[in-house]
Amino acid sequence: FNEDVWRKDVEAARTETLYAPHFEEGRFFNPWMPMENKGFLNFLRWKFSGSGDNPVTDNGYLPTVIPDAVQRIRAMPEGNFILWVGHATFLMRLDREYWITDPMFSNRALLPKRVTPPALNATDLKHLGIRRLNVLISHNHYDHLDRDSIASLPDDARFYVPLGLKGFIMDLGKKDVVEMDWWQKSEAGRGVEVVCLPMQHWSRRIGQDVNTTLWASFMIITPSATVYFAGDSGYFIGYREIGRLYPDIDYVLMPTTAYLPRWFMHYAHMDVDEAIDAFEDLKARFFIPTQWGTFHLGDEPPGYPSLDLRRRVSERKLDRSQFLFPNIGEIIPLIGKAR
Repeated sequence: FNEDVWRKDVEAARTETLYAPHFEEGRFFNPWMPMENKGFLNFLRWKFSGSGDNPVTDNGYLPTVIPDAVQRIRAMPEGNFILWVGHATFLMRLDREYWITDPMFSNRALLPKRVTPPALNATDLKHLGIRRLNVLISHNHYDHLDRDSIASLPDDARFYVPLGLKGFIMDLGKKDVVEMDWWQKSEAGRGVEVVCLPMQHWSRRIGQDVNTTLWASFMIITPSATVYFAGDSGYFIGYREIGRLYPDIDYVLMPTTAYLPRWFMHYAHMDVDEAIDAFEDLKARFFIPTQWGTFHLGDEPPGYPSLDLRRRVSERKLDRSQFLFPNIGEIIPLIGKAR
């Protein structure tokens, strides 16, 4: 695998392909760059032959888990915030509405076991007096779409999901499900808009063939803050287009995990340099890393991406204040729009 060749392939994609049809013969696909078919044999090669690019062997660097999330939220009845629950799950209060991303409270993501507990769960949410919970689902992989976690959420929660996932959510007793395609917009009330946007990934579950449901990122645009939930994605030219269309992004929840070995992971998962590049493409104000410190999914230890990201921010001489590193359960009060 050659990073320079890979980047040239990424840059060769044309912007108009971001808007091209992306469903054919029962399967979704990324029209700007076809997914490489690595196959099961390559998966076995990764798992059993060793990659040689594991940066550390120590399983340290895990985030601290701050207790009593519910009590701390109730102690601040006003104001916008983002709280990291763990992995890709964030609880946000935006203009008095609550949002949660890819809710995952279970101890395992199919096989991988949590190395840090979630800051809260659905039972805890019931103690917050939430009028209505809004839920974003990026795709159907087990660490992002967990059956037990979804079932435990209030039945009146409103879900925003990519194409093909509405039936899954409704089968779990949820009635209010907005199924969306890339570039589609939905009014969420109170001056809030949700935009479904592309990401470079794929989908599959046991009993479901590859890519028969869509994957997506989401923009939440409110009167006081704009938050981009990047889901789970490889680096692609779409970040420049999203940044062009939405020039006032305040906070980006950006994936930073499972990027090693690069020969196997590069298409669907960004390394930290690519995550920084995506952040700069988006021209956002603040970067919040997601998905690290919870499950061991790649060759790098689960806590390592945070260390790696801090190092690259320093080496690239970037503005450290733009990169936020919350611990699990930490509440980040949101700064109002500056533009």
